[in-house]
Amino acid sequence: MKKYRTMIGMFFLLISSMLSAQQELEGYLQTAAENNPGLKAKFKDYMASLELAPQAGALPNPNVAFGYFISPVETRVGPQQFKISASQMFPWFGTLEARENVAVQRAKAKYENFLEARSLLFNEVRSTYFNIYLNRRAIEITRENLTILNTFRNLAHIKVEAGKVSALDEYRIEMETGDLENQLALFIDKQYVLEVMFNNLLNVEKEQKVMTPDILWSADISLGKEQVLDSIQANNHQLLALSLQQEALTYRKELASKQGKPEFSIGLDHTIVGQGDNNMAGTDALVFPMIGISVPLYRNKYRAMVNEVVYLREAKEFERADKVNFLETILENGWKEYLDAGRRLQLYKSQLELAGQSLNLLETEYVTGNNSFEEILRMERKVLAYGLELEKARSDKQAAISFINYLMGQ
Repeated sequence: MKKYRTMIGMFFLLISSMLSAQQELEGYLQTAAENNPGLKAKFKDYMASLELAPQAGALPNPNVAFGYFISPVETRVGPQQFKISASQMFPWFGTLEARENVAVQRAKAKYENFLEARSLLFNEVRSTYFNIYLNRRAIEITRENLTILNTFRNLAHIKVEAGKVSALDEYRIEMETGDLENQLALFIDKQYVLEVMFNNLLNVEKEQKVMTPDILWSADISLGKEQVLDSIQANNHQLLALSLQQEALTYRKELASKQGKPEFSIGLDHTIVGQGDNNMAGTDALVFPMIGISVPLYRNKYRAMVNEVVYLREAKEFERADKVNFLETILENGWKEYLDAGRRLQLYKSQLELAGQSLNLLETEYVTGNNSFEEILRMERKVLAYGLELEKARSDKQAAISFINYLMGQ
């Protein structure tokens, strides 16, 4: 009964550790979203694009002119001394709205580009995090195998002193230990590089320790492959950005058409009159209203503008179709890796258990003198390999899930 209680306690402790690690990863993602300079650049680019809409929807600046008569023109009431005029140009009805709509749709596309950059950053953070976990587990497993080899070294030393085996068994252990120690040193150096990469993604201190769980959590994709593909076509940020760019081109076509319409100007002209020779006080002339029209006579220019937008819109349609095909292709590869990691996870769990049991049997047989030490070393290498492959399968599965979620815009 006490044994079962211990096992249950260890199980809940493991679950608690996994949940804590997942929360830790969410915290890292939040830090990356707040600190990563590349992501900040994308957001500032989006914010700048928002400022284009009020610029596009504004009227042209009014024109104000001042004229001084060097040789005053005499009138009945006196000489004209100077003149002030003001005018405002008005584009064709709906032109400003169409121009503003173009700017708004482009800003929306910029926002989708920002979300795409954020999703890509999150996927990079998760992938690097899983690699850190894998490499840390590789360090732990290698150290465990060095401990096992040290136990075998003691057994071999006892048998050599008893004259039951030659010193060849000790030499084999020394060679195996040297190989593992070299591999361990490589893993330790790699761990530092991975943590620097991770902290640079978060834009924090390079020496900051990255926390990972003792055993990586196991999660699955709740959707089928066809549902995932539908979600990609509906939610992928690259596709959404292309759709918004197409909408911007629709408004741009409307704008090009309206730019081929006349523009109108309304203004006022006011003349200041001085005192005349008849000693009459100067009287300002009446205010003259002015109306002007700008006629777009060169039609080829505006037809070319409309045709340009038509071609650009068709190009975006082909670009979107090509992007859909590309995303479907990489989804197939990601889905294959997800399924393969799941199969390897189950396989190496079983293989590691069998290899561990076999190693225990070989050790017992070696103690009793019924087995060669070479068989023990061969099985010890399998225990090491299966342990590393099991952790790699855990890491690869979660990395594949992260990549598929990225494709779905999550």
